[in-house]
Formats: sequence, structure tokens, C-alpha cells
Amino acid sequence: MITVVGTGTGSPVPEDVLAGAALVVGGRRHLDAVRLPEDAERVVLGPLAPALDVVGRHLEKAGRVVVLASGDPGFFGIVRVLAERFGPGLLDVRPGVSSVAAAFARIGLPWDDAVVVSAHGRELRTAVHVCRARPKVAVLTGPGAGPAELGAALTHDPGGRVLVVASALGSAQERVERVTPAEAAARDWGADVSVVLCLDEGRALGGVRTVAGAPAGPDGWALDEDRFAHRDSMITKFEVRALALARLGPRLGDLVWDVGAGSGSVAVECARLGAAVVAVEKAPDGVARIRANADAHGVDVRVVHGSAPSALAGLDDPDAVFVGGGGRELPAVVDACARRARRTVVVAMAALDRVPAARAALTEAGFTCDGVLLQSSRLAPLPGDVTRLAATNPVFLLWGVRTPASSEGVAQ
Repeated sequence: MITVVGTGTGSPVPEDVLAGAALVVGGRRHLDAVRLPEDAERVVLGPLAPALDVVGRHLEKAGRVVVLASGDPGFFGIVRVLAERFGPGLLDVRPGVSSVAAAFARIGLPWDDAVVVSAHGRELRTAVHVCRARPKVAVLTGPGAGPAELGAALTHDPGGRVLVVASALGSAQERVERVTPAEAAARDWGADVSVVLCLDEGRALGGVRTVAGAPAGPDGWALDEDRFAHRDSMITKFEVRALALARLGPRLGDLVWDVGAGSGSVAVECARLGAAVVAVEKAPDGVARIRANADAHGVDVRVVHGSAPSALAGLDDPDAVFVGGGGRELPAVVDACARRARRTVVVAMAALDRVPAARAALTEAGFTCDGVLLQSSRLAPLPGDVTRLAATNPVFLLWGVRTPASSEGVAQ
């Protein structure tokens, strides 16, 4: 058997667990904190593969193996790797308190509604976008993906997020500090950070929960136009929005741009589906409407007041982009978006004349391109309890999907 013990957040290692162990594997601080059997081999965890090979050799000799891990080893921990290599039937897991649970306990908040994302050995951008989209996030950090890097990415975002940095949990050196993203970015946090909580403190307490984790998806999408404030029907109609959302595929961990956002209906819908969203709009009254619509639907949308393509220069690279409008600058806007989008670009146009240039911009950037002309007629009541069909303006929807080969040139 392999006995996996969670420790390091205030959970001691029972002495009887170590008794008779032929091999004890763990981080240096975990190994230094316990008394090992005199004849036990000790392996300090670094690269996993060599340590797993040693574990395998001891199992072949029927030797008893103990693995010391941080907190709850079944929560983004070593249990997954051990189960994949040796099978779950060989594991005796003794979980401790996870760093996430301990950090929330220290600040007196429940965490059944928190989203937990790991940046350890992974791209930081996913954690950043989750922090932008959700009011209560726990980030498991790693080298090059700690409080300073997370704070730097969130420094200029609206919404007033607070970072709670929990270091050396369960030890005499434990620290739990509330800082702004800018304050986090300016400090060297060392190697003892256990977890970082990113909170919108006005919404962090939350309400009554039935299902743990991220909130359930929205109860509907492609919402009717009357669910949004807009000017003179200048809004992406729900039929167009439905297909656009299907092609954009917004999800938790993504960043979506809504360029030429108008009322922000596409931006708000992407945010409701879990994505972090930046809406770019040049009209001051449009900026105000986007913010009002985001507030009305309870989502976070960063609004950039400016004209594309120049307004896009300082933004993080998006996973997906929706481009609305159709002025003379459309080809340049589509070109700028296509050169930076990681997955897909969707363009809505009323003028058919703009289609060839937009299509060329997508294909030249390495996208596989397709499109459709959408024409719909809605049921409309007439006097006398009868119904007619009322046609909406036709819209051409063009979308490009980046091929794997073309993604190599996108900034990471």
C-alpha cells in the first residue's frame, strides 16, 4: 500500500503512519517536520518521474510507502498521479485540510461557491480570466505564477478586486494579508505562498447554495432585445446573437473581446456564460449603456472607450472576438483581431460589400473561414386576433476558426 498523508496546514502526521515505512516521499519541509524510521529511504519530491520510479521499486519488494503531501492530496494534489501510475486500489489516503479551505477559514468566509483554479505548472492567463469573471476565486500558485504576477495582470481591471495572500499556512510563519492587485504586483512574496484568494468583497459572501463550485450556467441565452438598454434598435438581434455565441464558444477561463460593442449585448451574454469580457466602444453613450447592461445582468465587463483597431493595442490577447458594426475601418479591425485571437473571430455585417475584405483578413491570418446570411421573420400580432410575419434586417455572419498550425504565431 501507499499511504498518502495530507499535512502542512495544521494537520500533524500520526506517528503510527510512519512506523515500518520502507520509503517516505515528500517535500523537504514535510520530511524535515517528522521523525522518520531509521532504516527508511527518504526521497525529496522534485521532478515526479524519478520519485514514482522509486515508489514502484519499493512496491515490487512489498515495501511500505508513505507519501507526505500538502493539505488535501486529492485536491489538485499527488493522488491523481499516484492513482494513474499504480491504481487507486493501492492508495490509503489520509486527507488534511486543503490550503483553500484553510485560507477561507482564516478570513471567515464560506467557500462552497468559490471557483478554484490552479496556476501551478499551467498558463497564468486562465486564472487571470477566471478572476476577472467570478467574484470569489482561489488560485493555487506556482513558480512564475504567484501573487505578484496575478496582481500585475489584474492591476488595471475595474471592479475593485482584493487579493488575499495566504503564506505558510499552519506553520509558525503563517501570514494572511489583504492587498490590492497593485500592491501584490510590487512585492516579492518568496516561496511560501500557499494560495491566493481573489475577491469582489461586495459579492464574496454570496447566498444560499445547493450545488458547490462555480454558479450554474444561465437559464437562457440569446436573450430578447428588450432585456438590454439600447438606442433606436441598434442592437445585435437575438437570432444573430444565438449563432454568434455558438461560434464564439465563451466559457470560464476564456477572454472575449466585443469590438464595436454598441449596447454590449454580446459582451454581457459571453460574461453570463462564464468568460472574462472586454467591450470596446467609441461612443460615450454606448459606454454608459454597456456598463448599465452589465450591472443589470450582474456580470463584470471591462469597457474600453476608444476606436478599434488602436484601442486594442493594450489589451491581453483574446480567445475569441466578436466584431460588430461595418464602417470603412472594418477590414483593419478584423485584421487586427485576427492576428491576436487564439481561437475564433466572428464578424456581423449588414453591408454585403464588406464581406470580401473581412473574409480575406481572416484567411490571411490563418483562419478557416465560413459564413451565412441570416434572414428571419418574427411573429407579429395584427388587429382581429391574427398574426403576420415581420421581417428583420438581413445580417451576414462570418466566422473564422484558427487552424492549429496558425496558432504558433499568436502571442502567448
